[in-house]
Amino acid sequence: MSVNVRPATREDARMIAEAVAMAIGSESAVLYCGENYLDVLEEVASETGTQYSYENSLIASFGGVPAGAICGYDGSLLSPLREKTLTIIRKHNPGIGVPDDETQAGEFYLDSVGVLPEFQGYGIGSALLRAMTSKAHSEGHADVALNVDESNPAAERLYARLGFERAGMRMFFGHTMWYMCHRLSL
Repeated sequence: MSVNVRPATREDARMIAEAVAMAIGSESAVLYCGENYLDVLEEVASETGTQYSYENSLIASFGGVPAGAICGYDGSLLSPLREKTLTIIRKHNPGIGVPDDETQAGEFYLDSVGVLPEFQGYGIGSALLRAMTSKAHSEGHADVALNVDESNPAAERLYARLGFERAGMRMFFGHTMWYMCHRLSL
């Protein structure tokens, strides 16, 4: 069976929500969105102009079945994307604060990637990362960045195999993260 990657549609919102929840972890998802975090993240993913919007996402299918998703966007758009994201989340969890900036202008940010457990080990995560990185570079972004929890060396090794290099450290959601960058050779 092969992995196929395509642009997401509004109908993929649940898959995107699951990928985001996997990326940030269920504990952080509950703190951020409340107990019904998958429903909240699905609402965010089904809207336009949000961080996790279907507009900013790709879907991977394996054997014709949706198996994973990735979200990414121009780092200079973080503020307006996050504003709309938080507006939706605050309808369900009014007390949520504003998280630290995880990206910045001058880079394309890979926000979240997740593969359903039953499809892990088939190269789906790598296919999603390659596809979104290629899309970002083809749109003129020289730098594609992501953050990986320092306590997740397996993910860091995967990112390194795909050409990402450590470029510093960041704190996010109370975790120390390696900031990694894939730079287009000019």
